[in-house]
Amino acid sequence: MSLLVVGLSHRSAPVSVLERAALSADAQVKLVQDTVAAEPATEAAVLATCNRIELYADVDKFHAGVAELSTLLAQHSGVGLEELTPYLYVHYEDRAVHHLFSVACGLDSMVVGEGQILAQIKDSLARAQELHSAGKLLNDLFQQGLRVGKRAHSETGIDRAGQSLVTFGLEQLAEGGAVPEWAAGKKALVIGAGSMSSLAAATLARAGVAEVVVANRTFERAERLAAILTEADDNAVTARAVRMDAVAGELTRADVVVSCTGATGLVLTAEAVAQALEDRTGQPADRARTAISTDAGQSPPPLAADDNCPLDLAAVRSGQSGFSVMGEAAVAGMDAATLEQHAAWVGGGTSLFERSRELGGGAVDRRDASRRTPEADAELITALAATVATVGRIPERRKPEPVAAVPRPAPALFLLDLAMPRDIDAAVHRLAGVRLVDIESLAEASADAPMAADVDQVRRIVSDEVAAFGAAQRAAHITPTVVALRTMAADVVASEIARLDGRLPDLDERQRGEIRQAVHRVVDKLLHAPTVRVKQLAAEPGGAGYADALRTLFDLDPETVAAVSRAENSTDEKDRPA
Repeated sequence: MSLLVVGLSHRSAPVSVLERAALSADAQVKLVQDTVAAEPATEAAVLATCNRIELYADVDKFHAGVAELSTLLAQHSGVGLEELTPYLYVHYEDRAVHHLFSVACGLDSMVVGEGQILAQIKDSLARAQELHSAGKLLNDLFQQGLRVGKRAHSETGIDRAGQSLVTFGLEQLAEGGAVPEWAAGKKALVIGAGSMSSLAAATLARAGVAEVVVANRTFERAERLAAILTEADDNAVTARAVRMDAVAGELTRADVVVSCTGATGLVLTAEAVAQALEDRTGQPADRARTAISTDAGQSPPPLAADDNCPLDLAAVRSGQSGFSVMGEAAVAGMDAATLEQHAAWVGGGTSLFERSRELGGGAVDRRDASRRTPEADAELITALAATVATVGRIPERRKPEPVAAVPRPAPALFLLDLAMPRDIDAAVHRLAGVRLVDIESLAEASADAPMAADVDQVRRIVSDEVAAFGAAQRAAHITPTVVALRTMAADVVASEIARLDGRLPDLDERQRGEIRQAVHRVVDKLLHAPTVRVKQLAAEPGGAGYADALRTLFDLDPETVAAVSRAENSTDEKDRPA
């Protein structure tokens, strides 16, 4: 049997895919159960966090295991296998061990060195133990992973390089300023009462916010967290609990909102945030939305006439595309299929020239309107589609127009979304007076975060621990064979002593005892050096074949070896702490 990991994380997949593939608690349980029920796997555990989904299993066939685990991940995540496959990574045997140990140390985290992952690994192991899906291999692996992670944090300065995702998110909200200075006196709303939300509440309290309001679907959990914050000695924050239906009202009062729930839908919509901002600032919500128009003080024209247009005219209007709205430049960068769709739309009655005049104003195009017709526009774009299909790009007749940076007002509301899938509507990014930091923006920011010199030391610790774990596993693999060999030798000695008793019935008990001891000593001395040496050799890389060699040389019954192995695993399960 061999360890196999199949998963995806912020390093392999965009946040949009991770968000869609996120597993609820019930889905994680079902995934584990279906994995151990599958033919290639005998053990299974799921490690699911806000930026990774990984399935660990003990399999007897590599290729069949990869196919089965990938299929199960796709089925339970709801993302099609063909779409999910490009983002999946696979680790096997020692590489799988190395991966988990690196994860436990925070080396693979979005924020390098963060320690919150240890609690998530512990929860993953506890869930697998409750489901009885973690046998000897996964129990040993995850428990050792936890020890390695704790060792890395205690023996190195990895904590100086890393921090919790909460702390990193608050730093992003503060835009590089000191979090205590930014947070001082603010009112905070924390939505959710799980481990990440609790950490956020405690971090905000220590940072110096004046008040923390905790909202949760289970009101008792919100009350418990609020009580803990109030009773803590390291802060002087006022904390209280509210029910989820009070969030809209609290949103109007809050300066900072942190949300991390297990909800499958949005907790805060853009409309709810806009309404809270309007109630807070007295500025109409529609003005807040249009304050980021590229033409300061001028609202964009209505989009009703743009229905079903393949070209994102709203993006062109706001300057997001970086291209002029005139002629070929308006559709530069489109693929041939989209261009053909746009040609069909233009041919339906609204010319590109007419839409260009509506968007950019009549003065920007010096060409005669009388010479342009919908049919001509459709023909032009069809020709462009043929060009892009042939040469791979569209020739531009003019350079992209510069996009003026639009100043945004200072944020009146700070939002931190740590949930996966997201709790807060991404459209909130477009609201003036709001600063939203979510998993996607954290991933982008962390890509440029500096790494401490201690990271190299942690990597050495991981490498040493992987080697030690592999050696221990390989040595343990041969132990049942050695035990079976010694059991067979003891049976042979007992059989020969019994035969000797029949042939020499006149021997007294003292003489029989001397003979038994002599025979046992001979057998022990003959087996001592080979069994010690074979354990040493088996612990080395590539040493797995020594167990097979022993079974072949001494003609050991495979079922006897398997029985010893089952007995050892049963003892381990009995002695393992709950």
